[in-house]
Amino acid sequence: MDIILLGPPGAGKGTQAQRLVEKRGMVQLSTGDMLRAAVKAGTPVGLKAKAVMEAGELVSDAIVSALIGEHLDQSEGKGAIFDGFPRTQHQAEALDILLGERGRSLSHVVELEVDEEALVERITGRFTCATCSAPYHDRFKPTEIQDTCDVCGGHEFKRRPDDNEQTVRTRMAEYRAKTAPILPYYEARGLVTRVDGMASVDEVSRQIDAVLDGAA
Repeated sequence: MDIILLGPPGAGKGTQAQRLVEKRGMVQLSTGDMLRAAVKAGTPVGLKAKAVMEAGELVSDAIVSALIGEHLDQSEGKGAIFDGFPRTQHQAEALDILLGERGRSLSHVVELEVDEEALVERITGRFTCATCSAPYHDRFKPTEIQDTCDVCGGHEFKRRPDDNEQTVRTRMAEYRAKTAPILPYYEARGLVTRVDGMASVDEVSRQIDAVLDGAA
């Protein structure tokens, strides 16, 4: 079973993909992670990507497609979760070709629907312990004792520099402008199901399981 998880940054795609990996033995194909790994390993595709990135340019669809093709070949027999790809209709068409060449096809496109205002609050409130990386949130999961990590007792905390309101809203606008328009491409084939991305992690997992098991 090959599926796409769609949703803006912060919608929880990575968390849900990891749960599917653990529960169903699927393989998460995250283009960002794959590019970094290929560059680090010095593979032919990685060397091409490195040269492009060092020149300050965007990695081409051809390079990303080649990377995904490599990983599909390595994951034969396991379902794939596409996270961060495709982002455009051109990439969606390229993915169809990549899968078709391997006798595979998409089973589901699951979109995690989110409320922009709630998502801004969810993301801008995140912070982690600088010592053990335990995750917290200003509103939803504060430390039990102020300025003290519940896990290791550390007193230093950090926030990701891009977890700020302006960055989140920019990413949301980019998602709506570039990625959301590929939904009609998949809706025409009856592949799209939407789940409530603002629900708890467990509830989102339950909804995704229902979709994949044909119960939704």
